[in-house]
Amino acid sequence: MNVLVTGATGFLGRKLAERLNLSHQVTVLGRNQKVGKQLESQGMRFLAVDIRDADGVLAACKRQDYVFHCAALSSPWGKYKDFYNTNVVGTRNVVRGCEIYEIKRLIHVSTSCVYFNYSHRLNISETDVLPEPANGHIMTKLLAEGLVNRASQRKLSVISIRPRAIFGLGRFPILPQLMTISQKTGIPLINGGKALVDITYVDNVVDALLLCQTAPDNLSGRTFNITNGQPMHLIDLLRIISHKLGSELKLQPVSYGVADNLTLLMELISKRLLLGREPILTRYTLGTLAFSQTLDITAALSELNYQPRITIETGLDIFGYGA
Repeated sequence: MNVLVTGATGFLGRKLAERLNLSHQVTVLGRNQKVGKQLESQGMRFLAVDIRDADGVLAACKRQDYVFHCAALSSPWGKYKDFYNTNVVGTRNVVRGCEIYEIKRLIHVSTSCVYFNYSHRLNISETDVLPEPANGHIMTKLLAEGLVNRASQRKLSVISIRPRAIFGLGRFPILPQLMTISQKTGIPLINGGKALVDITYVDNVVDALLLCQTAPDNLSGRTFNITNGQPMHLIDLLRIISHKLGSELKLQPVSYGVADNLTLLMELISKRLLLGREPILTRYTLGTLAFSQTLDITAALSELNYQPRITIETGLDIFGYGA
């Protein structure tokens, strides 16, 4: 089988491409030339194609059987046009290529950030009503989902996933930012760090994507939540990560109201005085530290036969080896 992976020089895309390479002819797209050459040395076909390049993406889709769309611009801060051009225009280019060349299935990586609404939310289902998007990244990922869903209605076989907080060897979401905050002022600790967080080991996400590739046709058009299914309190997670890194964990107990006002001020200063440079802490990132968010993965377990192979405990051990 011929498969195409977009965003293959990124964290998830690279892990997926390396697994697919065990049994498929793999073409990878990405902008990181160094990583691309490493993948090429493993026998993959590397194309230094920007996802925003319509003609380049179209050419890459030719003669492919399956397309895995992992490319995205993911950040709590940035210019809306940058998010739009990558997440919306890029996805439109991928969908167009899949339809023109009659790809057997498009497997699309969305984000669980679409559920975030500055409140505690537990056991969120894929069918729950989505809140207003909290930032440009989330807005454009929702628009990208819309493009994929409309393509499904036009008979393109599509399955999407919404993974939560992917981590792995040497990588954890927003960790560099949190460590910087810890060293400077201390990580703001809201309500004792009792917020429940869901995280997902990267190999488990790859498993889910491969299950989407081979899933029966009756699941086309569906979207599945993907996590490890092991929610834990934020304070416990921070302490484990600090221990794995061998670094001091500095915490700053504070009320959410005070912290929220400070982040709003930092965002305002950044926009007006610092030429839009990302502040040390955004209001969105603060919200992810303050509010519980866990996902219901029942559908993935029962319909995709998804089973998280790597536990949180094992995953954090592996993470520590590369940190």
